[in-house]
Amino acid sequence: MGISVTQLVIILVVVALIFGTKKLRNIGGDLGGAIKGFKKSMQDDDPEEITSQKTQQTEDSVKESQKQDK
Repeated sequence: MGISVTQLVIILVVVALIFGTKKLRNIGGDLGGAIKGFKKSMQDDDPEEITSQKTQQTEDSVKESQKQDK
């Protein structure tokens, strides 16, 4: 009674049509960056370094979205 392969494909096509592939790529990249930052922060205990990483990630996200908008 789970989701079959055909239902999953239909859902993915509808999501791609609604959001567009560029937007989905941005979301995937942002999510990957967030997970990477979370893993790194779990290993590091230096608060100054964590703050600088968050700032860098935010700047990278803004630059990437500005490129995509043009």
